[in-house]
Amino acid sequence: MLPRLAQTLAQKIIARAAGRDSVRVGELIVAKVDLAMMHDSGGPRRVAAMLAEIGASVWDRNKVVVVTDHFVPAVDVDSARILKLTRDWVRINQVDRFHDMQGICHVVMTENGHVRPGMFAVGGDSHSPTAGAFGAFMFGVGATEMAGVLATGEIWIKVPETQLIRWQGKLGHALSAKDMILATLKRLKLNTLKYGVAQYCGEAVTALSMSDRMVLTNMAAELGAQTGLIEPDATTFAALKNADVDMQYAPEFHGDPDATFLATWDFDANKLVPQVAAPHSPDNVDDVDRFQNVTIDQAYIGACTGAKLNDLHMAAEVLKGRKVARNIRLLIAPASTRMTAAAAADGTLATLTAAGAILLPSGCGACAGYGAGILAEDEVCISSTARNFKGRMGAASSHVYLGSPYTVAASAVTGRITDPREFIHVFHHAQAVA
Repeated sequence: MLPRLAQTLAQKIIARAAGRDSVRVGELIVAKVDLAMMHDSGGPRRVAAMLAEIGASVWDRNKVVVVTDHFVPAVDVDSARILKLTRDWVRINQVDRFHDMQGICHVVMTENGHVRPGMFAVGGDSHSPTAGAFGAFMFGVGATEMAGVLATGEIWIKVPETQLIRWQGKLGHALSAKDMILATLKRLKLNTLKYGVAQYCGEAVTALSMSDRMVLTNMAAELGAQTGLIEPDATTFAALKNADVDMQYAPEFHGDPDATFLATWDFDANKLVPQVAAPHSPDNVDDVDRFQNVTIDQAYIGACTGAKLNDLHMAAEVLKGRKVARNIRLLIAPASTRMTAAAAADGTLATLTAAGAILLPSGCGACAGYGAGILAEDEVCISSTARNFKGRMGAASSHVYLGSPYTVAASAVTGRITDPREFIHVFHHAQAVA
């Protein structure tokens, strides 16, 4: 009898998808896909012609999710044409899981209970690892691979190595998962994981909300990882229940305690200070005080990694009773329409707009260089988004800095990149005195 092969969480998920008891790192595996997600930019307009050319139809319409989020709302005829093509394709192929102009795909997926622990899924977007916050193995694929998945329901995968990113300690005031992942990128740099798995653990990770956990797994893409993972726990299952997921089909998936990891990276949340990524790379990171003399033209709170409800709450905590600096634009594009409604109901939007923030539609927007909020030549922006590559948010001569929603909001008030603890410390001190 062969000895038992200890498995990481990633290996267990891939093994289940392949109908195997176990898999070995480096094996080439054909796995069955539990879910395929596409959006309007890389979805039907790319794959429809491929499927037609080979005479293939969608293998299982109940396992396909389509979201419009890049070209919404349409700002020109080309955008409108792309959206119409997407809607027509969904109707013709009878895809019921269609979310039209409801928000950014990675957020809408989780809000609507499409993601569960143990899933093996693909997405037509590089930030598809977001679903790993729920213990699902989800990774981005191109249009050709997506067409193959849609036709067959399968995809090949080389079983990846897993590296542990362990955050111990406790985050201080005005710090968030965005600071954690920027600090991780500062140390590990872009593409260090080389299509491996970034598995996050430690007491600081366990203490995070699901929304903040999604920031870590989302930006596993910036580490070069194929996906990011966090093992499911009570927080995960509470979020699944809130999304009306049938818990009968949400089993607990955990790696074996004696599984082998390629490397373990240890970080101390107790020592973390707000982090900022300078142009033109998410790993060009340093402490916020290194940038205190950088003046800005625009502050942007948006995208899948920086405009969920808790991100809006962070910004509101800084902006309450304050005003955006003169000649500074603070643009806010909530990650979903559902989150916009929740922020309106709890007074967050009133706080933000009273401070001078301009509310934009939910969608990918300026993060990917679409719609309102793109930058002119030589303009400087601080953003809660995931990427700041040259020209991504507008003119090639513009400069984009990345920070947490706390840091973006604080910078909007002063007109320069600012340590948000200056504001939150005063807020908490005032509460204590009261």
